[in-house]
Amino acid sequence: MVSFKNTEIAFQSLSDKKLQKKHLLFKLMRHSTLTRIGGYFIKLALHLRLPVTPILKHTIVDVFCGGETIKDCSTKINELASFNIKTVLDYSAEGKTTEKDFKETTNQILQTIILAKKNPNIPFSVFKVSSIGRIELLEKVDRKIHLSQEEQQEFNRILHRINTICKKASQSGIPVMIDAEESWFQDVIDQIAEDMMKTYNKEQAIVFNTLQMYRNDRLDYLKRVHQNSMQNGYFLGFKVVRGAYLEKESKRAKKIGYNSPIQKNKYDCDNDYDKALEYACENIHGISICAGTHNEESSRYLMQLMRTYKVEKNNPKVYFAQLMGMSNHISHNLANEGYNVLKYMPYGPIKDMLPYLIRRAEENKSISGQSGRELNFVKKELNRRNSVT
Repeated sequence: MVSFKNTEIAFQSLSDKKLQKKHLLFKLMRHSTLTRIGGYFIKLALHLRLPVTPILKHTIVDVFCGGETIKDCSTKINELASFNIKTVLDYSAEGKTTEKDFKETTNQILQTIILAKKNPNIPFSVFKVSSIGRIELLEKVDRKIHLSQEEQQEFNRILHRINTICKKASQSGIPVMIDAEESWFQDVIDQIAEDMMKTYNKEQAIVFNTLQMYRNDRLDYLKRVHQNSMQNGYFLGFKVVRGAYLEKESKRAKKIGYNSPIQKNKYDCDNDYDKALEYACENIHGISICAGTHNEESSRYLMQLMRTYKVEKNNPKVYFAQLMGMSNHISHNLANEGYNVLKYMPYGPIKDMLPYLIRRAEENKSISGQSGRELNFVKKELNRRNSVT
């Protein structure tokens, strides 16, 4: 059984200086007020064009991201590869609203696929539908509100971009993951993802959808889509995560007054997450999964399931994934034992990645004990290195 307590393996890719930097960042992120105020002032400083970009680039961006361009990411991709960890390049420019921006984002996603075809250390691509189309329009389609002719043309352009990406992924043999988003426009994303799977997953899982298991309906959804895939002859690909919009979902449901789609408690979320992993392993012939988790118990459970269902450690239908800068104790120790491991590596202009970076800080604050765990592992490794020297 893999031990997640081996900090020497966990932080073998980090120099003393980078480890100290990580220690400082996680120490700061434990303070919710500081995180909130810091995010506000960073936004303000960037808006006022104050010279904070170099500071951000050498601190939070260096820990959690690959850089501002694909080329910037190359060193970190190679470093991870030397420890048997693969990379998913994630162009994380968020909050865009113009057709010009959507075209640029689409081009960036296509470039990650082109690079992945050439580089075996980049086995997946990824994108958010809201990064290539207006959220307001996606909400309108999700609610089945009549679209004007102009809106229908705009939505058709979104579908065209998605199909272009998935077609390129299929031609290149590079699976592409479609990220999950807020529940109030997730249905339309699910439908698009299913349509793409029906088109491009005839021989293998190329298009992956994402299941956010903090929702109470996702396990049933997985089973329902699986039945459809068997009836229509296509393979399924799913990234399985707990979710990134928990607080926003709960606040919106309470404010508007509808039944929250969120699980009643953490136990139910964890239980459904593990059941989704089990269902996938039980049906491994037709389902490929990427377990995006920072949870040690779920990682151990998936390893156990792989043994139970005789799924090889390096079977390309099963990947473990963590975000860059987080849970190295899981990523590196799994990779050291021969499991397929991915690190999500965001990149893009710093001002455009800010929503992603703030969300990471909020996530570390909101996930029970996450910052504390990260900080404790870093401290343990710093103490180990000091005792050695």
